[in-house]
Amino acid sequence: MEKKTIETNKELEMAWHFVENTGTNIFLTGKAGTGKTTFLRELKKNSPKNMVVLAPTGIAAINAGGVTIHSFFQLPLSPYIPGTSFHTSDDKRYQFSKKKKELIKSIDLLVIDEISMVRADLLDAVDSVMRRYRAAHHLPFGGAQLLLIGDLQQLAPVVTPETWEMMRGYYETPYFFSSHALNMTPYVNIELQKVYRQQDPLFLNLLNKIRANEADDRTLAELNKRYIPDFTPPKDSDYIILTTHNKPADDINDEKLRSIDEDAFYYTADVSGTFPETSYPAEETLVLKKGAQVMFIKNDSKGLGRYYNGMVAEITAIDGNYIKVKPKEGGNEFFIDQEKWTNSKYILNTSTNEIEEVVEGEFKQFPLRLAWAITIHKSQGLAFNHAIIDVSHSFAHGQAYVALSRCKSLEGMVLSEPITSDAIINDSCVDNFNKSAEAARPTMETLHAQEINYVAELLDELFSLAECQQSAESLYRTMAEHMYKRFPTLVENFRDMSAFLKKQMQISAAFHNQYVNMLIANADINAADLQERIHKGAAYFLEQLKPLVATINTTKPNITNKSVKTIFDDKKAALMSAISIKIQLLSYERNENVKFTPRDYLKRKAKILNK
Repeated sequence: MEKKTIETNKELEMAWHFVENTGTNIFLTGKAGTGKTTFLRELKKNSPKNMVVLAPTGIAAINAGGVTIHSFFQLPLSPYIPGTSFHTSDDKRYQFSKKKKELIKSIDLLVIDEISMVRADLLDAVDSVMRRYRAAHHLPFGGAQLLLIGDLQQLAPVVTPETWEMMRGYYETPYFFSSHALNMTPYVNIELQKVYRQQDPLFLNLLNKIRANEADDRTLAELNKRYIPDFTPPKDSDYIILTTHNKPADDINDEKLRSIDEDAFYYTADVSGTFPETSYPAEETLVLKKGAQVMFIKNDSKGLGRYYNGMVAEITAIDGNYIKVKPKEGGNEFFIDQEKWTNSKYILNTSTNEIEEVVEGEFKQFPLRLAWAITIHKSQGLAFNHAIIDVSHSFAHGQAYVALSRCKSLEGMVLSEPITSDAIINDSCVDNFNKSAEAARPTMETLHAQEINYVAELLDELFSLAECQQSAESLYRTMAEHMYKRFPTLVENFRDMSAFLKKQMQISAAFHNQYVNMLIANADINAADLQERIHKGAAYFLEQLKPLVATINTTKPNITNKSVKTIFDDKKAALMSAISIKIQLLSYERNENVKFTPRDYLKRKAKILNK
């Protein structure tokens, strides 16, 4: 999905504008095959916001190009009960490094993919950590913007009876939308409508009936026309068998591989650095033969388009050094190389203040798995031309829909057992949430109002002197406690500085009213009078702050007590950093040739912080 595609899809375009031009939290949902994951990839490439991408499981995190929620926030696997702490015997959960704390402080946008699998308590645990380390600790998630991506009609959270017994006194449901923190902040629901995977109107209608829990006898009868008892796939076809449980899929693949009278070759993955086994994206030891049916589990990283995630092929030549395949859907044979997956973590680049991904480990393996059969769970996110499906043993919410929606067409689907109403498991609380969400879709008027609010929020950030004043007050109190007898004049200078900054904060609050009133009156960020007011405001506060730099730089008292000196140096550095950053931002926005926009401001802030 390219930016051009987003611009021709009204829901994707609205989602893009909400992410880029507002601070509003977003739940981005849609049927299978509507482009949610590819939208995220495009966002990662082009957004100026400091972004962290998380997912509930290792595999989902690898696929989304992020890390797991638990690892990033150092959360335990146990349930989180609101108001409690995470202290354990080793007490390592909140021993965050300085870099991790700075990273959390710097997040503009927190993305959580596959949100349908995230429990409500886990989202509240994230909120708890975010508030702890961010300046806006009074706001849900510390004031960071959330982008929650997923489809509630697909995979549900894993909740054991024991876990739910602990949670049920605090949460209405285990789903993310029951999070207390999420319900304390407004968020918009954007549902992607255009399905890119299936094109047949009849099949789309049947899938929608299953997804919406509206499958009547007529719907089931239409689907069961694809029930073909004892179906044997044509030779050289690309049929995949989808099963509800692991064992049947493994048994089918093992049996099929044994039936091929060819030598077996073993390929061991090359794993380096830190890469947990639970997050391995492919088999550690891959066993293949000539004639085996395989499925690609990654897109062609060379950009040649030879294969894609979910494409089925047959191995036509193989030895210990190479593998040659022919796509089942047609096309020429080609050799394949190993692909690389990374296990990454996020760090804050202190020279640019941008959040960067750092690779902790690599996993190299041929991007294949045996593909006569796979589980429905492993088929999540894939699409097949032909599939043999058995959902008669469905045991979880959304399982039947996930299986059926993997198929690109009704003609390419074969049912090994008839579908009954018992196989279609839907959670009523999900249906209720979806209905309420559908009634509250954002409009263009909502978007425009939130864009104006976001401009006001960023201007508040630009002209806020709260961090400078708090740093000055903290330094003054330290000096008053430990240094007043030796350096009374110096202490009084910093008392005066704190009082001066407090007065400037009052002026800033009055200035806030000016630009907010102008935004309300014009509702146009590009208005010449508003831009002029921003330039003049930046020039005024810049002139107020500049003289403070000399005072701070020339303050070098001879402190003999080492512990006091350490505290003084740290607090002086914090004050200098806060004022220096503010001066650089104001210097930029004072320029009459600069137009204040959210995108430009965020990019500039990322470049000049902590230089």
